[in-house]
Amino acid sequence: MEATTLDHSRAALVGAHSHGAIPQVDRAERPASFDVAAFAFPTGREEEWRFTPVETLIELMDPSGPAARLRLDAVVPDGVTLDELLPDEARARSPFPPGDRPAAVAVAASGGALHVDVPAGWSGDPVTLTLTGDGGRVFGHLAVEVGPNANAVVVLRHVGTARYSARVDLTVGEGAHVTFVTLQEWDDDAVHLAENAVAVAKDATVKHVVVTLGGALARVNTSARFTGRGATLELLGLYFTDAGQHQEHRLFVDHAVPSCVSRATYKGALQGEGAHSVWVGDVLIRKEAEGTDTYELNRNLVLTEGARADSVPNLEIETGEIEGAGHASATGRFDDEQLFYLRARGIPEAEARRLVVRGFFAELIAQIGLPDLQERLMDAVEAELGRMPA
Repeated sequence: MEATTLDHSRAALVGAHSHGAIPQVDRAERPASFDVAAFAFPTGREEEWRFTPVETLIELMDPSGPAARLRLDAVVPDGVTLDELLPDEARARSPFPPGDRPAAVAVAASGGALHVDVPAGWSGDPVTLTLTGDGGRVFGHLAVEVGPNANAVVVLRHVGTARYSARVDLTVGEGAHVTFVTLQEWDDDAVHLAENAVAVAKDATVKHVVVTLGGALARVNTSARFTGRGATLELLGLYFTDAGQHQEHRLFVDHAVPSCVSRATYKGALQGEGAHSVWVGDVLIRKEAEGTDTYELNRNLVLTEGARADSVPNLEIETGEIEGAGHASATGRFDDEQLFYLRARGIPEAEARRLVVRGFFAELIAQIGLPDLQERLMDAVEAELGRMPA
């Protein structure tokens, strides 16, 4: 059983340089570029790869060779446009370049981007994109652009099986309100790599939700940058890691402008031999980002022996003129007092344990704000609890 892991070390400095007309950002001395050659093949010894079984991902690090496709089923309400961008235009409209080799390969090998365009001032039903795999190696690039003062919900589902690597761009205009949900509901043998690049403009509000339940290996990086003051970003994550699964979630929030708010809350449960979850959170408050208010939280509930959770929060502050900044991380077993309370009222131990796990996730799921999806997720949690040993 893994003990609680806390890391209050400072993140590396972030600098900027240019590459053509697109700004580049170095974080932890790593390049950011659309050029695949800018990134070496990872060995697993690098800081950003030290938790990941990279030997299983080599075929997703090379853009050459044949690749399959995922089937797209889309529900697109009136007023929203779904089309495709050619590769050059897709790169030009990305909020910032990829930050690791798989993301750069995904952009290079995808042949362009599936493009969702929500116009300024639009409001309506959710956009739902379901990607279904039937095997093979697949690369993808999704670009979602939300115009100023729009109010949009975008749900991205992944089902079936594939060895999939993707870049997802979310560009949000001034004053817009956006909820973006990415669901990893793959079959047990799938592999999922993704970089979510989020740009949040002045006075915009973004809720970014990551739910990872399926797949043999899933690694989701979310990099978010504020491009205008007064914006708010909420990052929510839920994962349930079963025996033999590796689920890894990494966050980077770049507070580069004043008076923005970010909150990150990720919760996970683990059960079974070899279940391994990784959460790494990085928040950078640049010296010009006065008035920043940020907090990141990760909680892991280890349900059985043989499961391991790694949790690493990082916070770098370059100015003292902020509203607040903090982080917390904990990994543990069931709360014995909660179990005793329930059992003392005649509830069998197995059911008491299930009630504790439901309560652990229910508060987070309620924050999503989409009733139909929240009900589906609670059902999914119930299904996972059905695998718990008696």
